[in-house]
Amino acid sequence: MLRLRELREKHNVSQVKLAMELHLNQNSISRYENGEREADYNTLIAFADYFNVSVDYLLGRTDKPDMNK
Repeated sequence: MLRLRELREKHNVSQVKLAMELHLNQNSISRYENGEREADYNTLIAFADYFNVSVDYLLGRTDKPDMNK
């Protein structure tokens, strides 16, 4: 998940804060960012909703972050 770190840093959100907001473990956030672990569908949707981007953008399938365009 290449864009998670980029989005998190752009929004000035720490791994700990993101984990707390989404009821995840900070270790999991780190592993997602480093490509050591793949997120399941529900987690991908939670990340996309949190940052208001499409899942396709999060996964690098498009360069258009806005899910309404």
